[in-house]
Amino acid sequence: MSQFKQTFNSSIGKKLIMALTGLFLCTFLIVHLAGNLQLFQNDEGYAFNVYANFLTHFPPIEVIAYILYAFIVIHALYALILTINNRKARPVQYAHQPKSPTSWGSKNMGLLGSILLLFIVIHMSDFWYKYKYTDTVGFKEYRTNVLSNERTVTDFVPESKEFEHSYTTENDVEVVRVKDLHKKVSESFSQWWYVLIYVIAQGALSFHLLHGFQSAFRTLGWTHRKYTPIVEQIGIWLFAVIIPLGFAAMPVVYFFMGK
Repeated sequence: MSQFKQTFNSSIGKKLIMALTGLFLCTFLIVHLAGNLQLFQNDEGYAFNVYANFLTHFPPIEVIAYILYAFIVIHALYALILTINNRKARPVQYAHQPKSPTSWGSKNMGLLGSILLLFIVIHMSDFWYKYKYTDTVGFKEYRTNVLSNERTVTDFVPESKEFEHSYTTENDVEVVRVKDLHKKVSESFSQWWYVLIYVIAQGALSFHLLHGFQSAFRTLGWTHRKYTPIVEQIGIWLFAVIIPLGFAAMPVVYFFMGK
């Protein structure tokens, strides 16, 4: 046990923890983006609100969510520890900084990570916390005729404060009553400063993942002459381009289209 503890208290051990938690967070980003793309459906928020309700009321997903929160904290904490240790190891900077082949992102991972951590706090307090723990998010009622697939949407006011959601069927009509997170998203994305913060954070995410995804594989020793170039391309196009652009597109589209 002492050897195990010693390993993960070492610099290499801390980097392994950073790599593992980072790859888990990369997986989450793919799933989260896929779910948030429901915002682009022209259905008055039905798909997105049902998705948000599922995330906050399905026990296995809730367990994974708390693991995610723990991994975010661990990832940020170990990043801070490694940064401090690196500075202690070289308290005096070189008088002349030699040219380095390392990318701008790799040199500024601390700055990028700080921007992302601040964004996560703002993002979760504005959406997740208000959705789950306050009464500032209203409700929507969706009535869908299962035969014709026609749907009507109205605001819903529950009789009890304990009400969270309901799914019923009345004479071939599916009645879904859920919190209207879609409206909260629309309101937040109508504010230029919030959209700007969101876009800047996605820029930071792009540079962070451009270095972090490939670095995690190298730290874990998962390198191969044949497969490393594939990993690098996935890191560039999926994690540094597609995912940040996908997230950034949401506030931009909502701001200019006024959904």
